[in-house]
Amino acid sequence: MTQAETTAASLTFDDFKKEVLNDYKIAVVSRECSLLGRREVLTGKAKFGIFGDGKEVPQLAMAKAFKNGDFRSGYYRDQTFMMAIGELTIEQFFAGLYGHTDINFDPMTAGRQMGGHFATHSLNADGSWKDLTQQKNSSADISPTAGQMPRLVGLAQASKIYRDVPGIDTTNFSNNGNEVAWGTIGNASTSEGLFFEAINAAGVLQIPMVMSVWDDEYGISVHARHQTTKENISEILAGFQRDDENKGYEIIRVKGWDYAELVSAYQRASDLAREQHVPVLIHVIELTQPQGHSTSGSHERYKNADRLQWESDFDCIKQMKEWMVTFNIASSEALDAIDAQAKKDVLEGKKAAWSAFTQPIKDEKAELVGLLEKIAESSINKVFVQKYANDLNDIKEPIRKDLLTTARKVLRMVAKENGRAELAAWIASYTQKIQPKFSANLFSESAQNVFSVAEVPPVYADNAEEVDARLVLRDNFDAIFTKHPNTMVFGEDAGNIGDVNQGLEGMQEKYGELRVADVGIREATILGQGIGLALRGLRPIAEIQYLDYLLYAVQIMSDDLATLQYRTAGKQKAPLIIRTRGHRLEGIWHSGSPMGMIINAVRGIHVLVPRNMTKAAGFYNTLLETDEPALVVECLNGYRLKEKMPSNLGDFRTAIGVTETLKQGADITLVSYGSTLRLVEQAANELLEIGIDCEVIDAQSLLPFDIHHDIAKSIQKTNRLLVIDEDVPGGASAYILQQVVEEQGAYAYLDSKPQTLTAKAHRPAYGTDGDYFSKPSAEDIYEKVYAMMHEVDPNKYPSLF
Repeated sequence: MTQAETTAASLTFDDFKKEVLNDYKIAVVSRECSLLGRREVLTGKAKFGIFGDGKEVPQLAMAKAFKNGDFRSGYYRDQTFMMAIGELTIEQFFAGLYGHTDINFDPMTAGRQMGGHFATHSLNADGSWKDLTQQKNSSADISPTAGQMPRLVGLAQASKIYRDVPGIDTTNFSNNGNEVAWGTIGNASTSEGLFFEAINAAGVLQIPMVMSVWDDEYGISVHARHQTTKENISEILAGFQRDDENKGYEIIRVKGWDYAELVSAYQRASDLAREQHVPVLIHVIELTQPQGHSTSGSHERYKNADRLQWESDFDCIKQMKEWMVTFNIASSEALDAIDAQAKKDVLEGKKAAWSAFTQPIKDEKAELVGLLEKIAESSINKVFVQKYANDLNDIKEPIRKDLLTTARKVLRMVAKENGRAELAAWIASYTQKIQPKFSANLFSESAQNVFSVAEVPPVYADNAEEVDARLVLRDNFDAIFTKHPNTMVFGEDAGNIGDVNQGLEGMQEKYGELRVADVGIREATILGQGIGLALRGLRPIAEIQYLDYLLYAVQIMSDDLATLQYRTAGKQKAPLIIRTRGHRLEGIWHSGSPMGMIINAVRGIHVLVPRNMTKAAGFYNTLLETDEPALVVECLNGYRLKEKMPSNLGDFRTAIGVTETLKQGADITLVSYGSTLRLVEQAANELLEIGIDCEVIDAQSLLPFDIHHDIAKSIQKTNRLLVIDEDVPGGASAYILQQVVEEQGAYAYLDSKPQTLTAKAHRPAYGTDGDYFSKPSAEDIYEKVYAMMHEVDPNKYPSLF
């Protein structure tokens, strides 16, 4: 039950009637799914339900204008649209509601998100790209309201890049930039800053984006008068309307229950965006929400009788039905028959989905019950083991938690019996089989993951010149843009002046304003722009000017980019590179190093912390050979330091997840990263003068961290550990300790307690003295190590204080 693509010129009246009738069938099936889905939640079969009832007819119109190659970036009300483009069946709808962990049954998220969160598959089984121009595409939804907006900007901008930048291989990704990016959002969520930021960005960029606002006058229980000035988003955005002298938006306002006008409005929007790359806002008004916001409550609590009656009268399906009868497209009896058949089809689809969801677990239950009964026969706790088996067997519709909870409790009872080994083996085998259904695909599992790229050291000529380190970056970016035509960089001041530290000097002049671009001050949509571009096969580098300002984008990094491969079970990827600079410089907002916050928020993104620009350039080269996203934090105070210029620019690669030992030592292992390493090396050399031999290790990357366990190997030799970083106490240093002491098992080799030396708890104060009194200094490091060695040998190292 999918909409057929037709053209107005070839459409007869009979064809038109068939098309409208098919649309009506899709709408009533979708509505019935919403109604029955709510009952499934209220009876306990599903955990939570949020549905698209009341939005069916405008979504039919949107689907009619949606073409192969197009992308959707929407929210959790768009089930009718997904059904109309042929990407959601009744069975799949309910599989998502139940949380079915098999991607073949819930192709949207494999049970990882609640129902109503949609996605299509961009990747083949091996992680390679499908031909996105031959399918209708939906980027993967997220729950945070307006969180879909930043990526929408990039999805639309990709069409402009593919149309206007020569030399890019568009195979699988674009047909001359004719693709439209379609966004959807509820009226209340337009109050979010992300909405306004994205709307403004798209207007500036002039990209093929069609933004639909589904307006039912409420945000959960809160009326529009509390959400939107003038209670009308299109009116307050009227200043964005284009005219003869100024570029901007085409703004269309249409009633959500008027099928004919909706179809016309969406076709007009599609033509404008597709042909002229004009962004369009469609404000769909007078919509309803027949069951309220979600299964968490009833809308009768906050809507008065008049409003409820109006919603009944102007329900979009009811109005479509009346229109069809009025214009002799179908009789009431024929439409009633469609309604009845829809109920039957949805009920059967629901039953099939429930059976497919529960039967594998029932089979697993039977296997475990049989094992428990066998164990009970020889157990001294036979009565109790048998009771567990009986209780489990009595659960008619078990979940996997029931199985493992029972098995693990019985394991305690037979810990000293012969049955223990067999039950323990079953638990281990079952966990090994089931856990990946919930935990796989946080990072890429393809042959292009970061561990597939071997290190290639920089090569230096005998007469290699020592230059400002920013020139190593600049010339390496030059090599990248030549080698990878689908690569681009954009950020505040990244274009015309070549970034604030001149690492992109001259690149815009050489490669053009679309590949090396200035953008406005809008970090969240810079990040989102990169996600959308990467989802469409490009290799963007999104620059956030300072690490402190990354906080504007952390939500999008955490909620969208970091979860993408996970929430699609490996069916979408966005190998975005995020470039920024941080650590030490001047003052509260230009010398931050909040690495603990970042690494705990962005699991799913690699976090790389090079100590110099050659290492940073090597990371960029490595990442462009992989299919994974990463954050690269350059040292803010390192651009004017001297480094040798490599001769293999664009080709040398820094290994990801691998440490580097900068100084061998025997007495203590010092671990750090980024700007602080220079101070660590200085202190280590001064300590050597008094006989303390430090081993200095550069972590280089925090996610992943020391995959070869080289730090633990060092501690086997030195038996002591000090972690030094510029984050607050308990920040990244605590993470490093957990990795080394717990994950790597280095506690077994320690003769002294592992310690950390961090910045103060407050933000760094301004000026050189502010840096000295806020962050670890060479003297702080010296004295900390000295104190640790004093504990070992007080006579050799008498107390300094």
